[in-house]
Amino acid sequence: MISLKIFLIEDDPFFGEALKYHLKLNPDFDIHLFKTGKECISNLYLKPDIICLDFGLPDITGDKLLKKIQETNNKIPIIIISGQEEIEVAVDFLKSGAKDYIIKNEHTKDILWNSIIKIRENLQLVNEVADLKEQLEQKFSFEKTIIGQSDAIKNVFNKIHKSINSNINVSITGETGTGKEVVAKAIHYNSERKNKPFIAINMAAIPKDLMESDFFGHEAGAFTGANTRNIGKFEQANGGTIFLDEIAELDLNLQSKLLRVLQEREVVRLGGTTKIKFDARLIIATHKDLAQEVKNGTFREDLYYRIIGLPIELPPLRERGNDTLLLAKYFIDLFTKGNKMKPITVSKKAKDKLLKYPFPGNIRELKAVIDLACVMCENNEILPDDLTFNSIHNTDFFLSVEKTLKEYTAEIILHYLKKNRNDVLKTAKKLDIGKSTIYNLIQSSENAK
Repeated sequence: MISLKIFLIEDDPFFGEALKYHLKLNPDFDIHLFKTGKECISNLYLKPDIICLDFGLPDITGDKLLKKIQETNNKIPIIIISGQEEIEVAVDFLKSGAKDYIIKNEHTKDILWNSIIKIRENLQLVNEVADLKEQLEQKFSFEKTIIGQSDAIKNVFNKIHKSINSNINVSITGETGTGKEVVAKAIHYNSERKNKPFIAINMAAIPKDLMESDFFGHEAGAFTGANTRNIGKFEQANGGTIFLDEIAELDLNLQSKLLRVLQEREVVRLGGTTKIKFDARLIIATHKDLAQEVKNGTFREDLYYRIIGLPIELPPLRERGNDTLLLAKYFIDLFTKGNKMKPITVSKKAKDKLLKYPFPGNIRELKAVIDLACVMCENNEILPDDLTFNSIHNTDFFLSVEKTLKEYTAEIILHYLKKNRNDVLKTAKKLDIGKSTIYNLIQSSENAK
């Protein structure tokens, strides 16, 4: 339990010393006894945790002293000790912010003791909540959560910074395992909505016939088996953030209903008629190309423009260079700490092996590889043989599909053009080819569409 600094203001020397002696029986109580209100005010710089003050002091009444203390610090719990038994007086003090009102009699010291114990328990809970909030903020501080120093990840940081300063919708794209939900949480827990709910829905994990009820809720009797009212995810997210993961998997019929909900900012539960307003920030994520899904006719164009907002594209791990090693160290530290192991290092050859592997499963795959390596390694050092790649993907990309040399060349050029954000000059320099080759390829691709 926490220690307490307690101010005791009592002008009766005998009564004051008796209370002080009794309270000091608890070694966690640091008691400061004062005889006047002036002494109390002049010592507030000592930052007491609790103040116990007599109603009738020689220089100031208890109600005036209460106000003066609150003007300096209105968070200090104050207990009034008084010889007056009028209920109206006690009620007035409690309305003014006093935590307790205790009558002077033979039971005062015991009642005061219990009152202080209760206040200490409340202060303990307040401190624990504050600690948890601080831990939560640190956990989702994206500079700490999203590990990396590459230009690609710095661009992501820049987009996150822009997103947390507004309520604009955010669309996060990237391959599976690149950390889309981590980014969504980083945006929420660093925004003004951080103390409100973060509600995540994975479209791919919910049966289509249950999606509408899960999204918007239902009233009792809305359908067979609906015995009670269900509050939907959008209502639950009110004031906070709703994260729709794998949005491309959303059924076309439900897409139209989602569009209406986003336009009107209100939901109607299944089986109900009441329109329920909600205020939730929308963040969506997908590993698919939503624009292409629109062209394919599997995603509504009007919904696409409604949700796209600020786009954040997460780079695959193979394009992040030395970030792979930074992430590997982070996962090693996480694993060793969680399993109470000694620190583990990575040999030079093992680092080279990590950098050469393309990690088609991205960060998720890297964590699995590192966790296994921490278990398999000897002498607290990860060697190349400790790194086992069990990817279900074919990592021999150029051997996976039979193509012509021209097709392979085009694929390589388009890959680097996308990586360089359509910077033709940078791509030409990287591949040591002429700009005209790239322009001709782009023209051919456009004509083929």
